[in-house]
Amino acid sequence: MQVKQIFCFAKSQQLKNERKDKEMYKKKIHYNDTDCGGVVYYANYLRYCEEARGEFFEDKGVSLKGLSEQGIWFVVQNVNITFKAPAKYGDLIQVETEITKMKNVSIDFHHEIICEDKVLNISDAKCVCVDSSFKPCVMPDNVKNAFNKG
Repeated sequence: MQVKQIFCFAKSQQLKNERKDKEMYKKKIHYNDTDCGGVVYYANYLRYCEEARGEFFEDKGVSLKGLSEQGIWFVVQNVNITFKAPAKYGDLIQVETEITKMKNVSIDFHHEIICEDKVLNISDAKCVCVDSSFKPCVMPDNVKNAFNKG
């Protein structure tokens, strides 16, 4: 029993150390997030990742509202999502977000949704910078600079 507790603590610490350089967004699962089985409805995971990306921008000093007032948006072009285990009513989840690739007009994000050190969901999203006519455009320098700071 003692060995198992130490191993679990060490594994938990290892996971925390691996994740320390990623942005974290925490969310409590409410009743309206779930389906009749008491688990999170599958489409809600996309919403949680969207919320986490929005917080990611804000945490880096990039105002999505400010960009939209300039006629610039980041739209999702593609999402790949893998479900591993369900989140349930009352769970406290965290969405870890990191940039895996950045080009002049797009950003690739990687998300992991975690509950109690268990990965529930993994997704990758490509977001494209578009102008007011929804045509791809070069990302503003302040956005690139904010994300390159680390």
